[in-house]
Amino acid sequence: MKKKNILITGGTGFIGSNLAKSLLKNYNVKIYDNFSRRSLKNIKKIPKQIKIIKGDIRDKDKFFKALKKIDIVIHLAYINGTRFFYSKPVDILDIAIKGIVNVFDGCIKYNIKELYLASSSEVYQTPKKIPTNELESLKIPNVHNPRYSYGGGKILTELMGIHYGKKYFKKLIIFRPHNVYGKNMGQEHVIPEFINRFKKIKGKNFKIQGSGNEIRSFIFIEDFVKAFELIMKKGKHLNIYNIGTSQKIKIRELAIKMSKIFKKKIIIKKGKLSKGGTKIRTPDITKIKRLGFKPRYNLDSGMKKILK
Repeated sequence: MKKKNILITGGTGFIGSNLAKSLLKNYNVKIYDNFSRRSLKNIKKIPKQIKIIKGDIRDKDKFFKALKKIDIVIHLAYINGTRFFYSKPVDILDIAIKGIVNVFDGCIKYNIKELYLASSSEVYQTPKKIPTNELESLKIPNVHNPRYSYGGGKILTELMGIHYGKKYFKKLIIFRPHNVYGKNMGQEHVIPEFINRFKKIKGKNFKIQGSGNEIRSFIFIEDFVKAFELIMKKGKHLNIYNIGTSQKIKIRELAIKMSKIFKKKIIIKKGKLSKGGTKIRTPDITKIKRLGFKPRYNLDSGMKKILK
């Protein structure tokens, strides 16, 4: 049977590169990325069988050329990292809006009928129900707060995805990752930031953002990839899936857990929670479990694998 051709936008990033390597077993994989957050060293770790095209998702002509002979698109290209929500809201929205328009227009032009759109747990902002399922109402609490540029862009992606999906696609699925972690991920996330700080720490004081009682759920990258592959195999057209775990932890408890791994004694110092920061966010994964998903890693086993 002839292998289908997949294009992954943002494919040299943490999630994209791991997906690309796994999907290579059953597909011909092509990556389209502007290399904005990956060094050449990281790019060299991607198997040679994967064709990499350097380009910006906003460059319509170049992106359209990359779509020729493609059967499936996985759209990940975005700006990630909480600090960028505040410092680069215009860039985030520019990539979100121009990027998704180019993805839809390109898929329509080349008659690509299968599309997977990356959303985010940020679309939930401060949810009413915990754990939070895919039916939770989505909103932008304050348009003046730059933090919501990220979640707002993802909400727009979802809104367009559902309605374009009805008209132009045979299989369009939206997935909402919840704090994916693993080796070689960007430093703008809590686990790699803590790892980096524990490697350099000299005193006992360990400052964290907020009170430390903020709660999150984390999913190891290998579990994320397995969940995504289940969505590709069994997911239904126009459906939305949380990808995460039901294991939840306070950020202060995460810091203490990691301090024990690094054999460091720390005194946690509270900091200011960023404006718009959420006190608790953890997913209801009932829907993806119905597809057969069962996380293999908990935080302890995932952390051990990272630090091998």
